[in-house]
Amino acid sequence: MDPARIQTLIETGLPGAQAEVSGDDGVHFEATVVASQFAGKLPLARHRLVYATLGELMGGAIHALALKTLTPEEAAARR
Repeated sequence: MDPARIQTLIETGLPGAQAEVSGDDGVHFEATVVASQFAGKLPLARHRLVYATLGELMGGAIHALALKTLTPEEAAARR
């Protein structure tokens, strides 16, 4: 598994989302995902939305995925 494929899956599954994914060993990854779909949701619900885009890959080809999930407004405030 490579970061670019994970990024594509997340961005396809959450239309309009922007994802940055990194990971060097092919099974452990980190991602920052900015999506308007996260508005009004707690972190656990946001993570579930991202995991849903990856389906059966989670726990299989993707052993671990550390997530930072932000709305566009939250991302802009960090800049």
